[in-house]
Amino acid sequence: MIESGILVMNKPQGFTSFDVIGKLRGILKMRKLGHTGTLDPMATGVLPVLIGRAARACDILPDERKAYRAGFQLGTVTDTQDSTGTVLETHAFAGITAEQLRDAFSALTGEIQQIPPMYSAVQVNGRRLYELARQGREIERPARTVFVERITLTAFDAETGTGTAEICCGKGTYVRTILHDMGQVLRCGACMTALTRTAACGFTLDDAYSFAEVQQAADEDRLEPLIIPTDRLFTALPALTLSAGQTRLYRSGVQLDAGRVCGVCGDAELYRIYADDGSFLGLAALDRTAGTVRVYKNL
Repeated sequence: MIESGILVMNKPQGFTSFDVIGKLRGILKMRKLGHTGTLDPMATGVLPVLIGRAARACDILPDERKAYRAGFQLGTVTDTQDSTGTVLETHAFAGITAEQLRDAFSALTGEIQQIPPMYSAVQVNGRRLYELARQGREIERPARTVFVERITLTAFDAETGTGTAEICCGKGTYVRTILHDMGQVLRCGACMTALTRTAACGFTLDDAYSFAEVQQAADEDRLEPLIIPTDRLFTALPALTLSAGQTRLYRSGVQLDAGRVCGVCGDAELYRIYADDGSFLGLAALDRTAGTVRVYKNL
């Protein structure tokens, strides 16, 4: 039986992230599952699912960058900021060039202020925005600071006003809002027509499986090879391996003398930590003031 790890799913269109969890609970015969970031039903692609004890890592992921491939249509503004919504405005886009698009995308990179769309799971005054939107209500939303690492225009047809872009961004960034805002910069409007998440938490589409593949593996009792060890989430952190005695103390919650733990370095505060038998224990924190290594989170 699988106790812990990561199963990277290739989310199909039409499923919410919670739908994916629900279906996997049936396939894996497990209740304790979590995901690392919501994808809209329209979107497809990489959705890492945390299994068993790995679900405890949801709130401590060190790498929350995500990469997307998005399609867009110039000249159309919708209430959802994508092509599934109701069209609110249409505008001419003749004369818009690829160079103008690149300039608009450049203005939307780096640390930017982004207003979440009404059709989103963001909470304002205890209410989900999409709940208010479905009631026909629109309220003022505070802008949030998000980070967009880069936007690359990969295709553009000036005649139809359609194109694709690859976007690398941080947690909480709405890709459809980036495309909507691009349309506002160009004064012709734009909406998202397709979205595929190509990378998340260090995993790519090459790591991802379909429901059919997971179901077949479960039927053939060979799920284990599909599961990625939990410590892959934290490869950016330095590692500490404890002695047998230190392992016993650490598992009991005892803080260890940092000077006696091999591998502690001067500039790192969080570490992957392993038992003397090589098993992954979780994350440890260095308390510089006390000179100790303590449990940060057991996984």
